[in-house]
Amino acid sequence: MSRFRKLSQTIWCCQYHIVFVPKYRFRILIGEVAHEVERCIRAFVDQQKGEIVELNVQFDHVHLLAMIPPKVSISNFVGTLKGRTAIRIFNKFRKLKNRPYWGNHFWSRGYCVDTVGLDAEMIKKYVKFQEKEEEKQDKQGRLF
Repeated sequence: MSRFRKLSQTIWCCQYHIVFVPKYRFRILIGEVAHEVERCIRAFVDQQKGEIVELNVQFDHVHLLAMIPPKVSISNFVGTLKGRTAIRIFNKFRKLKNRPYWGNHFWSRGYCVDTVGLDAEMIKKYVKFQEKEEEKQDKQGRLF
């Protein structure tokens, strides 16, 4: 199976490593809360036609490695993902909302995102190889 995915007019491979944390980095992602967060993330990624490569819900942060279609903005994706999971968590676990320092915020502001692609060394080798190939083609072209 190819690492590339297809849309109607696009072939793509956009992988993102996303990390986000609960408010005040509380160690709240345990037990049923962690399972519900994981279910929400999986459902939302499927809804956005994305694909989870790896998901790890730890007690104080979430690591998500996902393939997200290029038509989906990463900032909108993460914002909606955090918003929807927070709503569902607060609806299912109402006692969490009663904590005076949380208000209506389950997740901390912001997130960390990194694109996952080819190794930098591989890209350097590819660029050098392409340069040599173009030089060969130029030389061949001059001979004819």
